[in-house]
Amino acid sequence: KRPARVCKTEEDEGPSAEEDSQSFHGVGVCKWFNVRMGFGFLSMTSREGVPLDEPVDVFVHQSKLHMDGFRSLKEGEDVEFTFKKSSKGLESQRVTGPGGIHCVGSERRPKGKKVQKRRSKGDRCYNCGGLDHHAKECKLPPQPKKCHFCQSIDHMVAQCPIKAQSSQGKPSSEEEQSQLAPPSEMTD
Repeated sequence: KRPARVCKTEEDEGPSAEEDSQSFHGVGVCKWFNVRMGFGFLSMTSREGVPLDEPVDVFVHQSKLHMDGFRSLKEGEDVEFTFKKSSKGLESQRVTGPGGIHCVGSERRPKGKKVQKRRSKGDRCYNCGGLDHHAKECKLPPQPKKCHFCQSIDHMVAQCPIKAQSSQGKPSSEEEQSQLAPPSEMTD
């Protein structure tokens, strides 16, 4: 398999002001697109309606994609685009799907920073745990306090044997061990 042609060719040398402003039409597919960085390359197979012998790489930035919502391209997605020559090579100016429709885009999304998706404490009743009201409006009488980890009313989270076991891989005290061990395994 031969690599795609480099963006620059002999006729690209010495860019003039005319070349920088002139737009061309291309057809091809998305070669690759990094959704986190917001850019990638198109593999142009046809230029101004003329099929190319070898595909040519064209840079694409997410801001040039014609689509709604999060802008990205799926690898292998069919595209039509306008592009220009620049000092860096060929750069897309507007990228669409075939016939000018919106691009499909990648199903992948950037991972971003590790943000825990937790409900804020303000949208839950402290008394019964209901989501449709707060403790002040709760119709139930005051409920016993529960462990925040396992919901047991026998202990609070600081003494939770399940939390201790899952965080350390084993119970932290003999008392917790006896609570967790089945009766047949307990020794006197």
